[in-house]
Amino acid sequence: MTTDAPALLPALEARVRETAHARTPACPCCAATLADRADATVVRHAGTVAKAHAADADPDGLSLRVTAAARLPGVLLPPLAPAPVVLHGRLVTYWPYGMPVDPEDPDAAPWEAAATLLARLHRTAAPSAVPPMRGPVKAAQAVARLRDTAPRHPATAPVLSAWAALPAWARGAAAMPDTVTLCHGDLHLGQLIRHPAPDGPWLLIDVDDLGTGVPAWDLARPAAWYACGLLPPEEWHRFLTAYRASGGPAVPADGDPWPALDVPARALTAQTAARAVTKAVLADRPLDEVECSLVDACARMASVRPEAPRG
Repeated sequence: MTTDAPALLPALEARVRETAHARTPACPCCAATLADRADATVVRHAGTVAKAHAADADPDGLSLRVTAAARLPGVLLPPLAPAPVVLHGRLVTYWPYGMPVDPEDPDAAPWEAAATLLARLHRTAAPSAVPPMRGPVKAAQAVARLRDTAPRHPATAPVLSAWAALPAWARGAAAMPDTVTLCHGDLHLGQLIRHPAPDGPWLLIDVDDLGTGVPAWDLARPAAWYACGLLPPEEWHRFLTAYRASGGPAVPADGDPWPALDVPARALTAQTAARAVTKAVLADRPLDEVECSLVDACARMASVRPEAPRG
């Protein structure tokens, strides 16, 4: 699918304005570009959001994921249109606006809400056909870009060593051991909004990676941050406790969760470190303190064989 990048943003702004006016004739006409990256351009007009997905997004897979979101009210934000449309070579979906997590107020981070929503998602049979969850494939793409961008950077070797020690499924090189559990695929606090804004219930957003797979992947980013010392223990325990209290199947109801979390947490650590090193190299700057901690974690991981998840 070819894309006309320079023309995309103004065309997307026009489309989201038309959609917003159709929904709300008395539209206050407030507009904003929420993101403009190679993998996503997101524009808001009043209460309507339009997202142009990555140029290589699979039309059939995205359509299945949007359909699933529409059939999971109370867990995923429902779309405004039943299927993506094509605009300047990019697939575009439409969504109601919701209030995001405030990054300036970490004490109010909705860890319990995130965990509860994940547990509900993991306990729910897929309401329609969906492809495999894309988390491992995205991690593999980040590592491949590191190889291409910074093959001789001193931080690259420990990241690649940690990555190579993972089982094939976690590297996107083989089928996942769980092919039925519904997963978000890219869980972080930026994937939650309150809808209706500003104080409606929390919902999960962003269906690009939604699919069936290993549910521990959805817990792996906060687990990895905790293991690397980047997430305070009390916040990790809030998240884990709420997930268990909601009957989440990714980890045992009590006892040590790490046999289930170890491989996904390692994969997310390697992915995050790969992205960090790539970003630093492209910006021609040294690694910062957080980035160094991620690379150090990869160096430690490479010396200890990962545990296989228990199912």
